Formats: sequence, structure tokens, C-alpha cells
Amino acid sequence: MDLNYSSEELAFRDDVRAWLKGNLPDDIREKVVGYGHLSKDDYMRWHRILAAKGWSVPHWPVEWGGTGWDVTQRYIFDEEIGLAGAPRLPAFGPNMCASVLLRFGSDEQKNKYLPRIRDGIDFWAQGYSEPGAGSDLASLKTKAERQGDHYVVNGQKIWTTLGHYGDWIFCLVRTDPHAKVRQEGISFLLIDMKTPGITVRPLILMDGGHEVNEVFFEDVKVPVENLVFEENKGWTVAKYLLGHERMGSASVGMSRRELASLRKLAGNTLKNGKPLLQDPRFRDRLTRVEVELAALELTAMRFLDRMRRSGNPPGADVSMLKIKGTEIQQALTELMMQVAGPEAQPFRAVEGGSVDPLLSRLTPRYANLRKASIYAGSNEIQRNIIAKATLGL
Repeated sequence: MDLNYSSEELAFRDDVRAWLKGNLPDDIREKVVGYGHLSKDDYMRWHRILAAKGWSVPHWPVEWGGTGWDVTQRYIFDEEIGLAGAPRLPAFGPNMCASVLLRFGSDEQKNKYLPRIRDGIDFWAQGYSEPGAGSDLASLKTKAERQGDHYVVNGQKIWTTLGHYGDWIFCLVRTDPHAKVRQEGISFLLIDMKTPGITVRPLILMDGGHEVNEVFFEDVKVPVENLVFEENKGWTVAKYLLGHERMGSASVGMSRRELASLRKLAGNTLKNGKPLLQDPRFRDRLTRVEVELAALELTAMRFLDRMRRSGNPPGADVSMLKIKGTEIQQALTELMMQVAGPEAQPFRAVEGGSVDPLLSRLTPRYANLRKASIYAGSNEIQRNIIAKATLGL
């Protein structure tokens, strides 16, 4: 087992690092490292910069604009993105919808949608969860009734991340309400969000941010050619899509950057006249997170080595990267809150004008990162996956 990068891989890492340093806009980086709000224009501007370099969709087949990088190069690129303070492109278009189209889409659908996703022209959203169908997605009730050459969609989606930015949305809808098995009778539709009958309503989270939404469909007409794969076979598509979410959940590069920020902040914060970094109890907690992050990085390298040698995708035990990666992300926000203390109160910088704006955004970030252990399958579900598929329990 080789847990080190080769000289060629190290050279590739240096090239990526240098390019990011020279091409990542300062204003976008400052928003990322300062936990600021990224607008749709920020995301699309950065997407187009990557696209001009040919790096917006490195995991795609070369014939559709991919880079031809191997799994290690793609991993290095993802980690350098996080380390540099660059935003990750929202996954809904480049990762999720594109993966479905490449696997299940018709030639017409690929030619219509993939170039626009690659070049950062269309922003995509995901329409899965509903008020009564979140973890139990098969309970969804949004209905699509076929009428001639189009479907008429009625229903509601909820927790639609960045849906207010969306140009298009891919949705799971029920096309056969009489199916005996709930997973049957579901289809996968691509819907233009400018279509009459669509209403997007914001959901303001406890961190004060507008990130998620409710989306309502009232007699929305969707052309039949926007059906992906077969009618009533959308559950097959949905299962395939979910498999693309977990390998990148470790976010080692981002956590390394956050850890460096935490150490700097703790070194400049006094407790009883001494830097908090010298406090034994705090240093113990910080060291534990550092050790866990180092172990996570080694584990990710072990998966990479296995994939390099076998050529196969990771098995079910890749879920451990998602579990530990999100737990470390949450632990770092907890330590940040401990360092900042009362100065982490949200909006205090605006009201008082004397507190570092970064500190005032720590509480919203802490609150927002609570979701990290839920998305892409909750950590409890991930442990069940490991127990059944890997340990045979």
C-alpha cells in the first residue's frame, strides 16, 4: 500500500496550487474564508473561470469536456480547492444532474444540457424532499400527469438548496399514483424554472441565511422530452445519483484551512493573560481534532490507493470518510465558538461596530454546519451501511 503521492502527482499539485493562487478572485476568496454570502454571480463567475481553463468538470468523460485526470489527480484538485479558499461549485448541475444525464440521458438531452452545465450557463437545483418525504423519499406526492406531449406537474418541494438561484431543477415526481410498490411509479423530470406555475418561497434558517426554499408547482407544463430514462423508473435514477455524493464529503483541504485559521485565532485570544493556545484543556481538544484530521487524510489516501490499483469505485466503507469528515468540520466550528466567546454573537459587529466581522459570523456558521452530518445520508445511516455491507452485521 502506497500512501504517498508520486513525484508526478506532487508536480501536478504544485501546478494546481499556483493556478488557483493566480486566478481565484480575491473578493470570492475573502467571502469563503470569512464565511460571507456567495451570490449566484459569485458562483457562476468562478464556474466560468474554471471552464475557461477546462477544469469545471474534471470528472466528466473527455469527450464532454472532462480533463482525463485519474482519481488521484481529481482528489488533489478537490483538496487544493478547499485549501485555497475557493468555493466548490454547487454539485446539483456538474455532479448530480450531469452524472444522471451521462448514464441515462438520451443523445438529445446530453447535447442540450451538458455543454451549458460545463460552461456555467445554467444553474441547477434539486427537487427531491417534500414536507412528507424527506428521509423517506419514496413517500413523495408531487404528481406529474401526462397530457399528450407534456406532463402537468402539481405539488411541492422543500429544503431546495439555492433554489432561488435555479435556472433549471431536476425533480422526482409521481407518474403512477396506483403503483403497488412506493418506489415504483416515480419518474425523473428536468424542469425549466421560468415555466409558468412555479413559485419559489424562501425559508430563512436559524443562522439568518437564505439558503433553502420551498418550491410550489401549480399546473406546470413540462415537455415529455424532459423525462430522463423511462417513465416510472425514476427510483433507479435516484439511487444512482446518491452514489456520487459521498467520496468528496471528507473535505480534508477545507478542514486543514479551517484548522490553520483556528490556531491563528486561538493564538491571538487571551485567557488569564495568556494565549488560549497555551491553555491545556483547549490544547487537548485541538490536538485531538488535529490527530483525527491526519487519520482522515491517511484513510482517504488508502481509498485512493485501492482505487488506483483496482480501477474500481470505492465500496460501502467509503461512508467512513463522510462520517468522520463531517464530524471534524463540526468540531472545528465548536472550537471556533469557544475561542470567540461572546464576540461570536451574530450581527454584533453590525450593531456595535467594534467586533471583527469574522467573529460575528461564527455563530451562523456553527448553526449551518449542524446539517453536515445529515446530508448525503445521515451519519447514522452511514454507520448502518458500514455494519451491513462491510462488517456483515
